[in-house]
Amino acid sequence: MTDAPLTGLKILVVEDEAMIAMLFEDMLLDGGAAVVGPASGVKAALAAIAAERIDGALLDVNLGGEQSFEVADALAARGVPFVFVTGYGEAGVRDRFPDAPTLQKPFVTGDLLRALSQLAAAARA
Repeated sequence: MTDAPLTGLKILVVEDEAMIAMLFEDMLLDGGAAVVGPASGVKAALAAIAAERIDGALLDVNLGGEQSFEVADALAARGVPFVFVTGYGEAGVRDRFPDAPTLQKPFVTGDLLRALSQLAAAARA
């Protein structure tokens, strides 16, 4: 991300796998975003939402056995765009959030860059 499309945005990372969280954080920082988190569970994510201005979020669906849907509900109630990240398919996501962008694990860098570009556009809208 050489043109820093995320400059000025605060992006919440909700991910329980440390290596993936670090990858997200690096790409967000390279894109000019400020990173909130990463939060590895629902409680920590909800606390971050309550404490910080959030412009967008990357949400892992499965967080060590709990699902991030409560976090998505809190973000949606505030009009904050988010992208789900999942390795378990979209079935549960589509049932609850039919219009939510979803990034499938494993992903390639180009897919993540596209998801971040969509997130930035939605956050600025």
